[in-house]
Amino acid sequence: MSIRYLVIEGNIGAGKTSLCKKIAEDRNAKLILEQFAENPFLPKFYENPERFAFPLELSFLADRYNQLKTNVENFDLFSDLIIADYFFMKSLIFSASTLQEDEYKLYRQLFDIIYSSLPKPDLYIYLHKSVENLQKNIKHRARDYEQNISSDYLKSIENGYFNFFKQQTDMKIVLIDTNNIDFVNNEKHYKQIVEAIFEQNYLIGVNRIVF
Repeated sequence: MSIRYLVIEGNIGAGKTSLCKKIAEDRNAKLILEQFAENPFLPKFYENPERFAFPLELSFLADRYNQLKTNVENFDLFSDLIIADYFFMKSLIFSASTLQEDEYKLYRQLFDIIYSSLPKPDLYIYLHKSVENLQKNIKHRARDYEQNISSDYLKSIENGYFNFFKQQTDMKIVLIDTNNIDFVNNEKHYKQIVEAIFEQNYLIGVNRIVF
């Protein structure tokens, strides 16, 4: 299967950015990483979600749109592959879990205006980990502002992704269960993931892989 635009996503702590970096380095791909660390609202949101959810989601919406619009539409013709560790739909998935109903309605209006203008990936990968394993990864990477993320919040994000997948009829989506593999520290596991991504032919809709 020919892939020029690949998206690898997952819940918080799933390892999506680590995998994107490894594949991009191995395949000399253009890499797009979400700039979450530069968002001034993120630490504030984790301390006070009700107050800072709306400005956080709006700022992410603007940042994601600008980054994808610039990098994907102006794709380097001398590069065979572009890899991103998020898809624009992520904005809708997270905002559905963080915003109040009236805020979400307004946010959805803004989202719908700009979503249709962005390119869609050739293949969308979702790395699935249990909430328990996500919490272990979050604690291990020790970002101060993430340490109070609740299991309920992680579960709500997971449910948001799964609901999104059920609604898609024109994308190739691959759910990879990574609970029993370590593609960061185990080269064999990493090669299994790469083979699953690049050497399989997937149908439109949701495809599942369990190692």
